[in-house]
Amino acid sequence: MPNQEQLDQIKSGNGFIAALDQSGGSTPKALRLYGVEEDAYSNDAEMFDLIHQMRSRIINAPSFTGEKVVGAILFEMTMDRMIGDKPSAQALWDENGVVPFLKVDKGLEDIKDGVQMMKPIDGLDDTLGRAVNAGMFGTKMRSVISEANAEGIAANVEQQFEIAKQIAGHGLVAIVEPEVTISIDDKAEAENLLLAELSKQLDAWDDDVPVMLKLTLPEVAGHYQPCVDHPNVLRVVALSGGYDRTEANRRLAQNNGVIASFSRALTEGLSAQQNEEDFNGMLANTIDEIQAASMAG
Repeated sequence: MPNQEQLDQIKSGNGFIAALDQSGGSTPKALRLYGVEEDAYSNDAEMFDLIHQMRSRIINAPSFTGEKVVGAILFEMTMDRMIGDKPSAQALWDENGVVPFLKVDKGLEDIKDGVQMMKPIDGLDDTLGRAVNAGMFGTKMRSVISEANAEGIAANVEQQFEIAKQIAGHGLVAIVEPEVTISIDDKAEAENLLLAELSKQLDAWDDDVPVMLKLTLPEVAGHYQPCVDHPNVLRVVALSGGYDRTEANRRLAQNNGVIASFSRALTEGLSAQQNEEDFNGMLANTIDEIQAASMAG
């Protein structure tokens, strides 16, 4: 079963979850936004060293504590590394009071029926065993919805919950993330179909380990309130999904009981070229804004 103290913090903590789980495909963009161009590294190992330095800098900032950042999602390679003199998950919880989660998906299949399913997650049970040993509280996995296609959305959500059951079998809390692309014309219709499928799966969820949802900020404020109120849901969190921080915070504040799990909106404006005072000051202001929007609903 999950750590009770960590479970209580995720359930009722007055903060948000930081998404620090950029993987191979998204790392170059994250580094560019941080002011590190591709000519600064010559291979993947050097690239991942640089992104780990960025993540460590964020985690070591004075404002990055469980008071306002209740959890953080890590890339698998981050779990295997050290922050200071401790393994990353242990450092997050012991030093910062931040609950650690692990990204477990391995990317997306090609689009079919308006959605992108997750690729097979080879060796998932082994990864989950390592996550438990590392002190992880839960996991996160992402798939994508790009069309209001009922058949595709049903298959997408079903895949998410099938894997969530496997994750729960290891005593970990799964964050289910069927992301709706923010630029599609039928976004509101897709969200209606998604809510129906989520409700169906949640009603059938009978595991002792609760589940979490990570959802795109909806077109209609309060759209996912049935999920927030569902007894099997530990917490509903929102991704920024390409909205800038101002717009993401505006939308988030309109959704009662939903807290942020932002990536780009969290790191927006941070730069490798900033001195520690400027970096820490900007991050502190960002954390304050996202935490306020998370608690406003």
